[in-house]
Amino acid sequence: MTPISQAARRRPDDIHAWLRLAVCVALGTIGSVGMWAVVVVLPRVQADFGAERAEASLSYTSAMIGFALGNVLIGRYVDRLGVAIPVAVAGAALGAGFILSSLSHSIWLFALCQALVGFGASSTFGPLLADISHWFERRRGIAVAMVACGNYLAGVVWPTVIQLLLGSGWRMTFFYIGAFCIASIIPVTLLLRPKPPEPVGVQDTRDLPRLRPDAGHSPFPPAVLQGLLIVAGIGCCVAMSMPQVHIVAYCVDLGYGIARGAEMLSLMLGAGIISRLASGFLADYIGGVRTLLIGSVLQGLSLLLYLPFDGLVSLYIVSLVFGLSQGGIVPSYAIIVREYLPAREAGQRVGIVIMATIAGMALGGWMSGWIYDLTGSYRAAFLNGIAWNLLNVGVMVTILMRSRRAERVVAV
Repeated sequence: MTPISQAARRRPDDIHAWLRLAVCVALGTIGSVGMWAVVVVLPRVQADFGAERAEASLSYTSAMIGFALGNVLIGRYVDRLGVAIPVAVAGAALGAGFILSSLSHSIWLFALCQALVGFGASSTFGPLLADISHWFERRRGIAVAMVACGNYLAGVVWPTVIQLLLGSGWRMTFFYIGAFCIASIIPVTLLLRPKPPEPVGVQDTRDLPRLRPDAGHSPFPPAVLQGLLIVAGIGCCVAMSMPQVHIVAYCVDLGYGIARGAEMLSLMLGAGIISRLASGFLADYIGGVRTLLIGSVLQGLSLLLYLPFDGLVSLYIVSLVFGLSQGGIVPSYAIIVREYLPAREAGQRVGIVIMATIAGMALGGWMSGWIYDLTGSYRAAFLNGIAWNLLNVGVMVTILMRSRRAERVVAV
């Protein structure tokens, strides 16, 4: 049977779609080790190379740059070739990056190799979000959210695994991770070779739930909407980065220690999984823009809670609230792209927005530290995050209002 006839037999949201979803979640959990491994081994790497903390931290920045660029570049090839080949090649690059990192003889070479790690890891985030969106219509929101959860699941699983492997040294640990990534990702991508089903035709729309209120009528030309999503992505993630990047340092300043801060970070990530799943479910009924707007408003309110509450118990609670608020924001961008922009360009356009969110995390992490150096506290940094969050809210309100106006015009 030819691939075309096979695709014709498949329908959105069928058993093939759900099996593919499981494969994508597994790939996301494996590949996202590239975002967390360097954080865990950073003290060992710094001591091994005799580097300063700023020099050692450059490796994380390098990985994030590779991750951001990879989402765009790999996304372009996903649109042209399908997802299997680009993800397989990037998975090989991810493994090679870890193996080469284990052989590095300087901190600068190590940082360069981490850029390759980040590039390879990116294939298991944005490109998979774009791919799975083609396989679902009724449950596209929850499907995209579940794939995005692979990134957070990696943040829960891999640090523990790496800690167990560190007894053999960080170099052998990275070598093992690299070999595992190559041995697991490349074969699994063979399961992603089938082409997505054709979209449900007009005659089949009776099988779908009611149309989402903001779906189908693009409020702006594609280039303008893409630009607005880039601005929104930067704004939300500058705000998001304040607790995620600095919560450990904030706890140290308050006298609670590193361990308590790390526990709060883990609590955020765990709550983020719940938030992503709930937001995906919600997006299937109210659309991506409204879902993102709700998450952004809640994120701003949770940032406000950090200002009056700095007790140990209250910080645990606020961190939980923050995680429950922000987890669904980034996946919502992929849903918005699929609702408003051409499906054939989904890989590249989702990748561009994901790159903007990573840039926002990088900018916000640095900016919060800079503000702290100027003021001697994180209070102004929290206020800065709230201001950037308001920018995100403003963009989403603009898109929502314009889309409602477009609906009225079409209805007339």
